[in-house]
Amino acid sequence: MESLLRLALVLGGSALVTFAVGRVADLLLRHADARHPETPLWGLLRRCRAPLYAVLATALLRGTLGAVDWAPVREHRVAVAHVLLLCLIGGGAWLAVRVASAVVESSYARYAGRSRDPARVRRVRTQVTLIMRGVAVAVGVIATAVALVTFPSFRTLGTSLLASAGIIGIVAGVAAQSTLGNLFAGFQIAFGDMVRIGDTVVVEGEWGIVEEVTLTFLAVRTWDERRVTLPVSYFTSRPFENWSRGGAEITGTVFVHCDHSTPVALMRAHLREFLETCPTWDRRGWDLVVTDTSPTGITVRALVTARDADDLWATRCAVREELVGWLAREHPQALPRIVTGPASGPTHSDEFST
Repeated sequence: MESLLRLALVLGGSALVTFAVGRVADLLLRHADARHPETPLWGLLRRCRAPLYAVLATALLRGTLGAVDWAPVREHRVAVAHVLLLCLIGGGAWLAVRVASAVVESSYARYAGRSRDPARVRRVRTQVTLIMRGVAVAVGVIATAVALVTFPSFRTLGTSLLASAGIIGIVAGVAAQSTLGNLFAGFQIAFGDMVRIGDTVVVEGEWGIVEEVTLTFLAVRTWDERRVTLPVSYFTSRPFENWSRGGAEITGTVFVHCDHSTPVALMRAHLREFLETCPTWDRRGWDLVVTDTSPTGITVRALVTARDADDLWATRCAVREELVGWLAREHPQALPRIVTGPASGPTHSDEFST
């Protein structure tokens, strides 16, 4: 009975102390967040409550394990202590990743709030994302290594593992050549400023926006809400279009096929009037010229500019609809026609009869 009471006291006391310390830490962070609203660090650190509870509870249970005299625990005290140590290592790694993520995200948020260059903000966001993934992988590897060292068999094999590290490294490098290539390509993309989160790109004939960049793959969200996933090595080994590099402004064209009788000057003047009322046109430039002619008609090209690819798409659609509608209303004879009737003028028989 006394052993069960000690067990209950240990468990209850550990839970109470964990909750009290976690609650105090949360209140302090909330107070700091209210006093310093200019930085989101304190609010982000509040997301570390779960790993903090895990670390505190595990540490308290392991520290008070000697006070538990319950028979099942006493008989397996070493195994229970080892399990608690592994939980403590895992919780510490979890807490370290959460704290690092809060610090990095806070720095990025402050930078994004001060910067007026959207391209640089996207570049920093891409770098921050890959850095955080790298930190998470590094912490996970270190935690796994520390956890393995706690097993006596792994400590005994340490010398043999070090002696064969060169051979293992060569074999692992050959086996993971593709993975390592993607890993280095991910860092090259992040710090080489080739492509960033939020960039508008054209890959494999698909137009879309870069939605996610990891150490191994890159996800592009297309205009119809599909996701195209590509290995990051694709962007370091093959050409692709990046419409956001050097600025998000972009120029587009609209082609309209018309009859030879089309009043091009009036059409050009109407395009100018329409663009003045088009909200997605950025007023940087426009033009309308005849770019081709054929026996059946002419090709008119309208050139427009926009702030980004989305606005350009809307502008091109609006211009195409307006020009076709204007021609149908005001100059229906300017629309392309297919001649199916006999040609007017004298026939060969008339010429011979004369």
